[in-house]
Amino acid sequence: MHGPGGTSDSMFKAGCTCFAGVYWREGRWTSCSHRMPYIVKLLLLMFCLVLLGESKKHRRKRWTGQIEVQKTSHIYKKNHDVTKIRKGKTEQLLRVEDHDFAMRPAFGGPAIPVGVDVQVESLDTISEVDMDFTMTLYLRHYWKDERLAFPSRTNKSMTFDGRLVKKIWVPDVFFVHSKRSFIHDTTTDNIMLRVFPDGHVLYSMRITVTAMCNMDFSRFPLDSQTCSLELESYAYTDEDLMLYWKNGNESLKTDEKISLSQFLIQKFHTTSRLAFYSSTGWYNRLYISFTLRRHIFFFLLQTYFPATLMVMLSWVSFWIDRRAVPARVSLGITTVLTMSTIITGVNASMPRVSYIKAVDIYLWVSFVFVFLSVIEYAAVNYLTTVQERKQRKLRKKFSCTCGLSSTKTVLLDGTYSESDVSSLERYARGQIVTEEDRQDKMVIHMTMNNESISSRKSGLKGYMSLCIIQNTHVIDNYSRLIFPGTYIFFNLVYWSVFC
Repeated sequence: MHGPGGTSDSMFKAGCTCFAGVYWREGRWTSCSHRMPYIVKLLLLMFCLVLLGESKKHRRKRWTGQIEVQKTSHIYKKNHDVTKIRKGKTEQLLRVEDHDFAMRPAFGGPAIPVGVDVQVESLDTISEVDMDFTMTLYLRHYWKDERLAFPSRTNKSMTFDGRLVKKIWVPDVFFVHSKRSFIHDTTTDNIMLRVFPDGHVLYSMRITVTAMCNMDFSRFPLDSQTCSLELESYAYTDEDLMLYWKNGNESLKTDEKISLSQFLIQKFHTTSRLAFYSSTGWYNRLYISFTLRRHIFFFLLQTYFPATLMVMLSWVSFWIDRRAVPARVSLGITTVLTMSTIITGVNASMPRVSYIKAVDIYLWVSFVFVFLSVIEYAAVNYLTTVQERKQRKLRKKFSCTCGLSSTKTVLLDGTYSESDVSSLERYARGQIVTEEDRQDKMVIHMTMNNESISSRKSGLKGYMSLCIIQNTHVIDNYSRLIFPGTYIFFNLVYWSVFC
């Protein structure tokens, strides 16, 4: 029958669909898996497996994160890092932003004392030509700035590098008479700032500075030089900033390994005084003074000893035959040129000062001795020429008036017998001659007497002595004694005065 009930039942049956794998039939839910295709079942299974895997991975990650947090907290408890406990930045802890650090500490009050100490690392070079020196040192300042005070239970200081220096007040110390200076910046700026809880500050930096040194070379190279490195505030007068050596003479320390090639470092010392500028006022100035004594051994080898040898070499010409003109002239010119080279070399390494140095006195006196040896031979050569000219005139005169043979006249040059001398003497006694002829004959008479004495010597020794006497001049004989004696006396006076 087709009634309303039947119609609705057939409609329900026709409208029955499979939902989530089940459908309603005959008053209950019935599975419709037998109607689902096989591929759909496989996809549902894979979807369930993927969901299961993702859930396990999420649980494992949460578990691992808890372990890492526990490990990190354990390390944190072991290595206590102060920066993690303190709230805010270090600048806020020091209250850098709360103050105007362009003003000095205690502005408007008394002068702030700034202590200074220095440790000299090396004394690099001393230049006589430029009259300066180069020094590497550690410069430290000590002062108190209550604006930088901070609370601390352990009373420990905090140390910073150069980055904080630009944000706080530091003393404006500079080097007076400095030519060049710089702060070392390898691998970073060599600057250290240490702040204590009560506001005391230590400011240290490593500096290399080249400064002037007014040297006195009047006793060079037997001199001692005193150089000073001067420190002073550039802007603050003694009413605002008072520089002082923190520990007196103990404020300056030096490395024991400091040494120089030409100088011996005798002592370092510190002094302080006030410096006045007409336009700005009085300033505190600190001095680092050191005394240097020059090593003389280098100059003995390079200057004094060669000059002395050249002077002694010039004396050799006094023993050379006066007729050996090329030998004596070349020796004299060589020694003069060598002395000129030594003087030029010494002056090239020295500044052009307007006064005479000790080495100049020695070199120029040595040069004069060498030059006089050349002049001595010029005098000997000239007098020998004059004497020979007179002898030639006498020979001509005697050949005409004395009745002597030409053979005996030639013997006047040096080789004649005693009988010839005696005959010439007898002839000279019996003749009345003029004053000019008498002087010429006296010269001849003296020469013949010397020759007669020399002729009495026998053998080779006597012959050699005769040749030496004949070939030298009386000036050479005196020079062999006068030149060495005078030079030795000069050396005694020189070294006793300048040493």
